[in-house]
Amino acid sequence: MEDPTVHQLRLLLTLAEELHFKRAAGKLYLTQPALSQQIRSLEQRLGVRFFTRTSRRVELTPEGQALLPLVKNVVDATDQLRNAASRSALGSTRLRLGVCENVAALEVTRGVLDALSGLYPCLDPEIHVLDLVEQIPLLEKGEIDAVFAYLPVPEGLDGEPLATEPRVVCVAGSDPLAARSSVTLADLADHPVVSLASRLPRECRDFWAADPRPDGTPVRYTSHQVTRFESLLSMASFGRAIAFVPAAAARLYPRPDLRYLPVRDLPDCTLSVVWPAADRDDPRITALRDICRQVRRRDLPAGPPQSLTRLPQLESAYC
Repeated sequence: MEDPTVHQLRLLLTLAEELHFKRAAGKLYLTQPALSQQIRSLEQRLGVRFFTRTSRRVELTPEGQALLPLVKNVVDATDQLRNAASRSALGSTRLRLGVCENVAALEVTRGVLDALSGLYPCLDPEIHVLDLVEQIPLLEKGEIDAVFAYLPVPEGLDGEPLATEPRVVCVAGSDPLAARSSVTLADLADHPVVSLASRLPRECRDFWAADPRPDGTPVRYTSHQVTRFESLLSMASFGRAIAFVPAAAARLYPRPDLRYLPVRDLPDCTLSVVWPAADRDDPRITALRDICRQVRRRDLPAGPPQSLTRLPQLESAYC
């Protein structure tokens, strides 16, 4: 008698639940012949017939029914062993992720978080909702492990891009420019930019103010020192300043007192997942980076985790 594989036992449990080869195969992302072959191999290895099959129905045999609780015990024990080994080898498998308020609702953000939980449940992602300026300082201080952030980021940080989109300008609904369908940076030369708090790294502040301007026009800033995204929009809505934001904001933050205008000569922005460059080989970051690549490559921002795959080299480290 040859020992069955845990993989075969998992297939058995799914088929016992569905009692239908087509439904079970679909749930397992297998073909029906492949599932049938694995079940036959399992039955041969154990010398027990688990199912009776006809052209119309599948039923558990009395022997199969009696052994099913033991099969479940083996699978559950394997899961517990893998979880315990993961925690023992890595100390803490907690992954602390920072998500800025203005990207929390993006499909691509949700897709990464769903896939991370589905593929590596032992990581148990701990989500921190952060404001506009605290995410990079907290990352640099080691208080979080990775953040969803728009590029650019300071030296010493690394990341994986997720999606690129245009930047738009927010102007008050009462501004004469609000009647236009688009603008250029030259059209905005006389408008001051809402100032973000100085805790945000200089390269990030410059990028979101389009500073310097292509023609050398100096950028004027307000004295607001904004830290929250909705505060940024409110300051722009009062009509005394403008703000540059990702185009998705027009969909996520519609306001009657604001207009979001395309800026024809403003470069796009790129949302990335960012972590300290020194941590690039951390298995948790390796798993996160691979998920980001799969989500971007397969264009599955909200796809089921089963549509993605685990890294084979991390199978022994994570669930």
